[in-house]
Amino acid sequence: MNHSIYSADRSTHLKIVAVALVAGIAVAGFGISARSGSEGGYTQTARVIKAGKPVVVTSSEATLVR
Repeated sequence: MNHSIYSADRSTHLKIVAVALVAGIAVAGFGISARSGSEGGYTQTARVIKAGKPVVVTSSEATLVR
């Protein structure tokens, strides 16, 4: 058995292309079905973020060396 892709015959190359094509179609089909399966559809909901307590930020001009 030869394990090199360069010296493989035509039917081996055809099998590799066919398996890659089937795998690509399966991944695309899974992605489409997972996206369209959401119950919300295409509607979006707005999320409101309320401000909390004020924060005091101070800075020191001193250089800190660790």
